[in-house]
Amino acid sequence: MPILEKANMRITTSIVVTTILSIIILACHSETQPASAKTNSSKFHEIPLQAAPMALVYDTMGVANQNMIAELDEYYKTQVRAGFNGGVLIGHNGKIIYERYFGMTNKERKIPLNANSPSQLASVSKTFTGAAVLYLYDHKYLNLDEKVQHYLNEFPYPNITVRMLLNHRSGLPDYTKWVPRFNHDMRTPISNATMMSMMATHVPSLEFRPNTRFKYCNTNFAVLARLVERITEMSFYDFMTKYIFQPLGMMHTFVYNPNVGLPANATISYKRNWAREPDMFADGVYGDKGIYSTPEDMFKWDQSFYQKKLLSNETIELAYGPCSFEKPGIKNYGLGWRMLCYTNGNKVIYHNGWWHGNNTSFYRFIKENMTIVILGNKFTNSIYHQAPVVYSIVKGVPVMKGFDTEE
Repeated sequence: MPILEKANMRITTSIVVTTILSIIILACHSETQPASAKTNSSKFHEIPLQAAPMALVYDTMGVANQNMIAELDEYYKTQVRAGFNGGVLIGHNGKIIYERYFGMTNKERKIPLNANSPSQLASVSKTFTGAAVLYLYDHKYLNLDEKVQHYLNEFPYPNITVRMLLNHRSGLPDYTKWVPRFNHDMRTPISNATMMSMMATHVPSLEFRPNTRFKYCNTNFAVLARLVERITEMSFYDFMTKYIFQPLGMMHTFVYNPNVGLPANATISYKRNWAREPDMFADGVYGDKGIYSTPEDMFKWDQSFYQKKLLSNETIELAYGPCSFEKPGIKNYGLGWRMLCYTNGNKVIYHNGWWHGNNTSFYRFIKENMTIVILGNKFTNSIYHQAPVVYSIVKGVPVMKGFDTEE
């Protein structure tokens, strides 16, 4: 064989061997390195969860438990006399053990509240917005520690990350307070896009340097809803309906659109004196509030986390992790959830809400798989005091301390 031909064969063999080794190295690298967020060029293309809608299971109460039900009924008689108008559901071990509806969906038309009457969740909506963001994180469409500007180029604060929005450590000022300085029409609802445009134009001052402390702020979750829209190229309404509400069988849950109005079965928001609460500029902004639901749908939402239907176990645990330690005490905030972290290791995951005449309380005792859902559509602070009393009646224990008694 000529010398030149032998040399060419050696070169060819070397190239083949090098190529094979490179493929092996790359394959090993892809298996051992953590997955990173997909690039902006990778369009959102996930298929919604394909599963049978979650069925509600009711506990067939025995005679031994009738005392508990009677005590709960008696307690809620006193709450109704004190002004409570709303729905209550208690779940335990995946079954509904108590469900009642008191008062009116629509007082003027004398329509009573029932299981299919959606109420404004107020800040309990944040649990859904947070989960939507974590869904995108779970599917590698975003990085929690990436700057918000990476996804929303109009966002005017360069040092705030997605995580800082989720755990309320951004320092952003509340839009419900600064928007009126630049928008004198207080009655016409504005959109998240309009709020973001005003933020980019006026750049309201931060209240503190990002990630130096916790301060609960509605702006954080309004921005997160806009981030969901930008990444998915869908409206928040469509994304939540297609990827969360419908797959979980939450057929009476929706994002409010003031341009469309409420469906006929939705509750009206009332003041203490039964005067209607009119829409105002902030009613068009969603993510921080704006989701309507029912106690039964909220129980499906609660149970979806135990069944890992929407998020992975690792991401759920991430959401439940306390993020702020500047102040002592058991109260803390994770990624879209408030929590009570007791010294014995027990943890209560919850969120309260208030918007107009709507007061809401959603408590999840995750170690016990016990849930308390209280949704009211006529203003009363008493709702925030109910969960610890309800828990004590069901469990037969003294009323626990440390619960939040405000939104």
